[in-house]
Amino acid sequence: MNITQNKIDNLNSVLTVKINPEDYKERVEKAIKAQAKKAKLPGFRPGMVPAAHIKKMYGKSILVDEVNTILNDTLSNYITDNKLEVLGQPLPKVDDSKEFNWDFTDDFEFVYELGLAPEFELEFTSKDKLTYYQVKVDPGTLASRITNLRKSYGKMSNPDVSADDDVLYADLKQLSADGSVFEGGISATASVRLDQVSDTKIRKSLIGLKKEAVVNVDLQKAFDGNATIIAKVLNISEEDAQDLKSKFQLTVQNINRLEEGDLNQEFFDKIFGADVVKTEKEFKEKIKEELESMMVQNADQKLQADMLHFGLEKAKLSLPDQFLRRWLKATNEKLSDEELAQGYDDFARNLRWTLIENKIIKDNKLEIKYEEVFAAAKNRLDSQFRMYSPQPLSEEQLGQYTAQFLQNKENANRIFEEVKAQHVFEYLKGVITLDKKDIQYDKFLDLK
Repeated sequence: MNITQNKIDNLNSVLTVKINPEDYKERVEKAIKAQAKKAKLPGFRPGMVPAAHIKKMYGKSILVDEVNTILNDTLSNYITDNKLEVLGQPLPKVDDSKEFNWDFTDDFEFVYELGLAPEFELEFTSKDKLTYYQVKVDPGTLASRITNLRKSYGKMSNPDVSADDDVLYADLKQLSADGSVFEGGISATASVRLDQVSDTKIRKSLIGLKKEAVVNVDLQKAFDGNATIIAKVLNISEEDAQDLKSKFQLTVQNINRLEEGDLNQEFFDKIFGADVVKTEKEFKEKIKEELESMMVQNADQKLQADMLHFGLEKAKLSLPDQFLRRWLKATNEKLSDEELAQGYDDFARNLRWTLIENKIIKDNKLEIKYEEVFAAAKNRLDSQFRMYSPQPLSEEQLGQYTAQFLQNKENANRIFEEVKAQHVFEYLKGVITLDKKDIQYDKFLDLK
């Protein structure tokens, strides 16, 4: 057996593997004998089928399996022994001019393309600077949060006339092009939230309505083409909602209004517990603290995105793009050329950052322990369970669910990557210089 590497350039190589009969004959004969001992064929006692009979019937398929095993082992060992950093997997080069007889005398030659990770040096120091935004609550965001809380603990009323942010309980009937009700068309009874109506003119036309009032509405325009909202209102599929062009007759059956809860001690106690907050000023300060605590996560996410962009610009890594495109097509049969063209840049960007992350981990000997992965998975599951049940799981139950969750390789890899990303983030935060800057939340949202 012989394997050679022809390095095309720093990012592409070709491996040629030659396998002779001496490399596979013994293995094939051994596999045939093992199969003969297990075979149950008519006319033969179990375990007494002659090896020659098995070879005649199944020899070619056994040979194929053994050659594939030798080939895979050879490729894997060569890549490991030569410390090749391969991107994707080796891609076989098909040569239609070569045909094998599979008659136990063939000399096989297989050729594979390899995409190689770029070699690079990258160092982050205190000379590298990024802005770290310390997000502060602006008056509008604070007022909106307080309003939402007051509505959450408010009371429902049914006023005679609709106002902004009310919910209209209404019958909707599809109209024909001439404005008449379309016989056999779509009809539904649904709640129409005025706060979801984005078109100013249409929203204004739905204010000041009384019960049994009738108006014609262009739902596509009203909801700015949001197929999810339209589908929910009409009880149809999002696909049908997206293609819908008709106007609808809306007949008001009832008007629902959520009155805001009063800012009193009973309300404060419901939000924070008994006597934690006693005045409106204390209430606003407490809400502000909670919001700014949540905004730390937003600031960290912004910093992570900026670090990624900064790192990619600093390293400027090249990739074996043509190989990777072929590999993506070969391993994703349903991937169209159009989808590949649209998604490749994002794939390559993420791959470059993964290479940078791996180098930071390796060069700085950052250790990722199983206990950290377990704890991260446990916290994730705990948060998910609390969404559906106010009663928390016991530590023992949560631990069992976590262990079961991590037995799934895909879950374990995803959580590992999240923990790895956090390690890299914390490392970079401690190395580069962070220029801390206060910013109001509404202005922070405008940042790119």
